[in-house]
Amino acid sequence: MSFLRNKLDQLRKPFGKGEKWEKFAPAINAFDTFLFVPNHTTKKGAHIRDAVDLKRTMITVVIALLPALIYGIYNTGYQHFTQLGESFTFMDAFLHGAAKIVPMIIVSYAVGLAIEFAFAVYRGHEVNEGFLVTGLLIPMIMPVDIPLWMVAISVVFAVLIGKEAFGGTGMNILNPALTARAFAFFAYPTYMSGNKVWVSEATHVDAISGETILGSLAAGREAGYDMWSMFAGSIPGSIAETSTLWILVGAAILILTGVGSWRIMLGGVIGAAFMGFLFNLWGVNALMSFPWYEHLLVGGFAFGIVFMATDPVSAAQTFKGKWIYGILVGIFCIMIRVFNPAYPEGVMLAILLMNVFAPTIDHYVVEANVKRRKKRLEAAKVKTA
Repeated sequence: MSFLRNKLDQLRKPFGKGEKWEKFAPAINAFDTFLFVPNHTTKKGAHIRDAVDLKRTMITVVIALLPALIYGIYNTGYQHFTQLGESFTFMDAFLHGAAKIVPMIIVSYAVGLAIEFAFAVYRGHEVNEGFLVTGLLIPMIMPVDIPLWMVAISVVFAVLIGKEAFGGTGMNILNPALTARAFAFFAYPTYMSGNKVWVSEATHVDAISGETILGSLAAGREAGYDMWSMFAGSIPGSIAETSTLWILVGAAILILTGVGSWRIMLGGVIGAAFMGFLFNLWGVNALMSFPWYEHLLVGGFAFGIVFMATDPVSAAQTFKGKWIYGILVGIFCIMIRVFNPAYPEGVMLAILLMNVFAPTIDHYVVEANVKRRKKRLEAAKVKTA
């Protein structure tokens, strides 16, 4: 490591203060801080001494995403060979999935980081590590057969409009990854929905129909899969959203490390279960009659509530606010699924909607706390008078 440290120090010399390439210092510093802990400390102000910084937090989230991503790679190949009726091994499925998904990840990181570096150089600030997670999330929530150029344009929109327009990392009001998916959905709807975009190369083989469970239910048909398949994830869907089992592993990592809010996750489950149960009592169509507990297993609900709704920037910040925020995400997710047959997957719109209202929720929670404390103070003054 000392050899790498010395080489980086040599590379940084032309980018130092007063040197020829000083303007591009944020770019080289980004590589340095990605590989090593920053070697500078603050000189003034009150700070909490903690070993956890933004880089460690982002890397923890990436680690939590890996189980769902690895299974998603395998499931991509599994769906492909199963639909074709061909025999295959685990490695056949995994390698086929990797050939489809790894290029999407590379494109996402290359385009997004290029924009991040450009803005860092232009504004003269350091490159933040926030895109480490966003760059991985965007391809994970896309259909496997989406063209790479659409992934690139979606990333550009998410970084420019969803993030940099608000001031960069920590300033955005909407989740950037969901902003990318929303853009792709409304800009290229035929590549984001239907029955042939969820299985790789399905658009080239007429015999393949990889419709999602929610798509089937929205059309008034049966789900077509048992509960174990829904839980394990051997169903068509976005790359990393199908396996609730491996998403729960990621959720455990986030909760145990204190990175993800268990209040938002549990609140989302409570809200979705409650709304699903109410629709079960109504039972007018297939989506309403779909068991409430199976609503929690299909579509992007589990992935969204664990990795998207818990985004510390765009989610609610107060304890009580997190409960309200999570419950409302769950409620709106199921409502959108049931009442919008053109878009049965509702978790994206539900989270984006609550991102907008998260500051309002926190505002009223804080105001309520202030009023309570004022009443306590007044009551204490009366007693001592």
